[in-house]
This record gives sequence, structure tokens and C-alpha cells, in this order.
Amino acid sequence: MERNFSEQELVRREKVEKLRELGLDPFGHKYEREDWARDVVSKYKDVEHDEFENMTDTAKVAGRIMFIRKMGKASFFTIQDRTGLIQIYISINDIGEDNYNLFKMADIGDIVGVYGKVMKTKTGEVTIKCLEYTHLVKALKPLPEKFHGLTDVEERYRRRYVDLIMNEESKKVAFMRPKIIRCIQNYMDSNGFVEVETPVLTTLLTGASARPFKTHHNAQNLDMYLRIALELPLKRLLVGGMEAVYEIGRTFRNEGMDTKHNPEFTLMEAYLAYSDLEGMMDLSEKMYQTIAKDVCGKMNFVFGGHEIDLNGPWKRISMTDAIKEETGIDFKEITDLDECLRLANEHHIELEEHEKAYGHIINKFFEKYVEEKLIQPTFLYGHPIEISPLTKKNPTDPRFVDRFELFIGGKEFANAYTELNDPIDQLERFEAQLREKNLGNDEANDIDMDFVEALEYGMPPAGGIGYGIDRLVMLFTEQDSIRDVLLFPTMKEKNKEV
Repeated sequence: MERNFSEQELVRREKVEKLRELGLDPFGHKYEREDWARDVVSKYKDVEHDEFENMTDTAKVAGRIMFIRKMGKASFFTIQDRTGLIQIYISINDIGEDNYNLFKMADIGDIVGVYGKVMKTKTGEVTIKCLEYTHLVKALKPLPEKFHGLTDVEERYRRRYVDLIMNEESKKVAFMRPKIIRCIQNYMDSNGFVEVETPVLTTLLTGASARPFKTHHNAQNLDMYLRIALELPLKRLLVGGMEAVYEIGRTFRNEGMDTKHNPEFTLMEAYLAYSDLEGMMDLSEKMYQTIAKDVCGKMNFVFGGHEIDLNGPWKRISMTDAIKEETGIDFKEITDLDECLRLANEHHIELEEHEKAYGHIINKFFEKYVEEKLIQPTFLYGHPIEISPLTKKNPTDPRFVDRFELFIGGKEFANAYTELNDPIDQLERFEAQLREKNLGNDEANDIDMDFVEALEYGMPPAGGIGYGIDRLVMLFTEQDSIRDVLLFPTMKEKNKEV
């Protein structure tokens, strides 16, 4: 492939050859780093300048050169490791002419090792006085001068490696995400749950309403899907007696991309035998508050332009009551479908053929009038049965199911159920989904007869919940786009529309 190099890139490639002539590998070998930049700065930042005269403390660091100020026979440069920045003072008198000439070949972006004495400049900056300089890696491309200010912001996501070098906020989020996930795992484990793994490839479309990605198993000549949910395999484990299980894993939905959605995302689902909706509410509220306290050290966050307070107790309200608060319409008192259709028409709510049903109309009203107004953490419960095919019916009103969604900042953060464990009812729900699919709903579920048979062995009463981990991380890192919490988000091809 023919490539056109800039003048800077050509100069850097010439330096590669000069390094080889000196007997050095331009792309380096193992280096025994002993210290981190942040630790050195933190340890000595409060030591007075004059105290360093009698100190012999040394440090050995490695990282990328981010700044160079060459001044003849002595220079300053700054290196960055994963913890932060530290200044280096380098002089021909300390390392000799040959090594100083080697340093003079360095460019911003190169990776080097430095051993030296810890000191402090007259301006009070903790600095390492270089006694040994080691070239490690020659950067063939120059770093952008102000990468965060690129006019094409998508380049930050396409070249995440450069974004992480240049953007401290991106690096902070990247390191915070695994801490949040580890906190979730510790919380779940401490509450008696067991983390498990279930298949990514499946032959049936079940567990959620979503369009799948399709693939093909060559050896068996079998069309398969990438999973859209974790639910049914985990509930099989309840049947098997594991009783409290959860999984954090990649899930795939063949949908558009925006600031809140990515076609592959991280989902956590958890199921607890002998629990119910209330148990899942308590689990969720305490989990969010544990993350806030243990990882972030605060209970208030800015998300989507709103100040979110995670202190409890969180609001709990039914879907019909929430709609009544906004519109005055009490769908709980309405039993006639024609009346529902009339109200939908009055309020300019468009319905697909398969949506001309009591439950779908209620959901449409909720989406239009309520959803975006649920700013503070709110458990919204009492969903219509038509939009909840895997959920246990409410014992007092079978038009509704025992389900809740957690809303924060007008966005859904979790979806929970008192799980359906009646195999006869479950099969009827699957058959209803199949009818919807025949009416044109390409997100409806398939019939999973193996799961029905599993329920016939007896699944204990249970509560279950699913959390969008990416959106959860967005809240705790105060990011407005899912692309900022994914290291490698799905991107459209250059010069092509999504």
C-alpha cells in the first residue's frame, strides 16, 4: 500500500535509521520500571525545596514524552505514564555527551525510561534529575497539538489510543469503568449471588424485544443469532437450584446508534429465587448507592444536564398513576379498547397494527407524556401484559404484570420482574408473541420450548433484573454519550451515513 508521509513523519523515520546505526533497537525491549509518576509527585510535593539538598532519593520511571524544552547542554521534558505526568531535568554533565545527543534525537510521543535523583525546581515542581536515559520506542507519527479540539469529534472515538494519550478525562473514565464493574461484582457476591457465563450464540430469538445480529455455524450448517439478552439461560439455572445468579456480558442488538445506544453493549442480569419486585428494588437502590459511595465518594451527579441525587428512599409509582399525573387519564379505570383507541387518536398517538391493544396504547402514552420527566431515581412499576411477555401477572389485575423500570434523568437504567414461572402461562405468552411477529413485529420473541419444559420441572418464585452497564457508567462518570464510556464504540464507515 502506497502511503504519503508528512515532513515530520519522514524526519522521524530517518531517526529510526540513525538509532539502528547506533546499535539501538528503535522499538525497544523490556524496561524495569520501579516507580509511577503520580506516586513520586505525591510523595515529594510537600517537601520544601531546600530539603532536597541533603536527600539522595531516586526514582525509575517510564512513559511517553509529552513536552520537551531543549536548552543547549541541559533540557526539561515531561513524560506521561498511566498515572499522570512528571517532569525530567536532563543535563550533559549528568549523563555524558553520547547519551545527551541520544536524548536530542527524541521527539514528542517517544517512549523512554528515566532513572534519577528526585528534586524540586525553584518553581516548586517535583522533578527527576536524569542520571540514566534509556530510549525505548520511537513514535513515527507526531501527536496532535490539541487533539481534544479536533473539529471532527468522531476521530476521538476512531483513534481512541490517541484520545487516551491526549485527553485526561478519557483516561479517567477508562480506568473508572472497571472499578465500577468490580464494585458491582463485589456487591453482588456479598449478597450471595454467583457470577456465571451463558452462551453468546443462540438459535432462538428470546429474552427481549429487539432485532438480532445473524451469523452462521459452518460445521452444523446452522443459522444462529448473537444473543439479545441473558434471561432464559439464567432462569434455567434457577430451575437447576443455583438460586442466586448474575452475569455481566456483551449483548448485541441490531439497532441504530446514538448517544445512548451502541449495537453491542454490556448487560447485567440477576435472578434471585424466592424474591420479587420489592426485593429487586431494594437490591438496585443499595447497589447504586454503594457504587456512588465506594467508587465515586459522592451521592450527587450531573447527568443529561440534571443534578441527580442518589440518596434514598427513591420514588416508586405505577405507570398508570404516572400517566394520570401528567394527563388526567386513569387507564386503570378504562376497560374498553375502543375508548383507548379514541384517546390515542385524540392525543395524536400513531399506532402500528400490532399496537392497537390496551397495553401498547398505555405504553405509548407513557413514552409521550411521562418518560422524559422522570429525572430523580424512580421505580416505575405496573406495566401492561402486552409489553411484558416474560413477567408474572399481577394477582389483583391480570391486565398488568409485576415489573418495574428504573428511570434516572429521563432514561431507563434497569428493567425488573417478578419472574413468570408458570409454564402454561409462559407458553401462551410465547404464542401471543408469535402472533405479533406474524402481524409485522420483527422484535417479537420466538417460542423456546426447551425453556417451557425447564419451567415444567418447577422454577421457584423469583425476582429478576437487567441493568445497562454502559448507561450506569455514564451516570457515575457524568458522561452524556455512550461513546465516551466505551473504549471502542461502533462507528459508521468514513464518508458514509448510518
